[in-house]
Amino acid sequence: MSKHWSRVEYLHLTLTNPNIHLRGTHSYYSDAWTGGFEDSVVRYHYGDAYSREAWTPQWPIDQLHIGDYVCIGAEAVILMGGNHTHRTDWFSLYPFEEVILDAYQGKGDTVIADGAWIGMRAMLMPGVTVGEGAIVASGAIVTKDVAPYMIVAGNPATPVRSRFDEGTVERLLALKIYDWPEAKFAALQPVVCAGDIEALVAESARWDEASRA
Repeated sequence: MSKHWSRVEYLHLTLTNPNIHLRGTHSYYSDAWTGGFEDSVVRYHYGDAYSREAWTPQWPIDQLHIGDYVCIGAEAVILMGGNHTHRTDWFSLYPFEEVILDAYQGKGDTVIADGAWIGMRAMLMPGVTVGEGAIVASGAIVTKDVAPYMIVAGNPATPVRSRFDEGTVERLLALKIYDWPEAKFAALQPVVCAGDIEALVAESARWDEASRA
């Protein structure tokens, strides 16, 4: 079947790289205009089919963690591979083979938390964390961590606004909605897909009470 913008790649069905860790079965990549997620989005990350067969890594591999209900827009890029063996504190940036081990510097794991939305053609630089429910606008280049439920845009990406006030964000994080059992999430979908925090808190408590009865 040919690709179309109305169809997406569900990551739990396609991931093969052991250094990419996925939570749940709902996260997707909108791959209509590119190759698949591992081929087009995740760059310079050891563990794809070719690198696993071609060589053994000489340094620890930074991991990519993707939460559940994550939406990744077409042509986004998640840049891995640390500093790509280009040392900015050396006079020469060139990755000479003789000093390649010393040239590499990891940037730490990259994390895209539950419910985040990565816009079309956005780029995540190595080692950043995109918080729960955050939005990375189309074309943004993320060089620093993004707080939960924050919208960022631009190059480098900077905060535009929070999706909700501080109190609501704190209550959302405390509810841990993405840790809920599938049955609870489905039953409370009408209040999850809305903006009334009081209703969400009340329905969550009501569901928990009923499940204990």
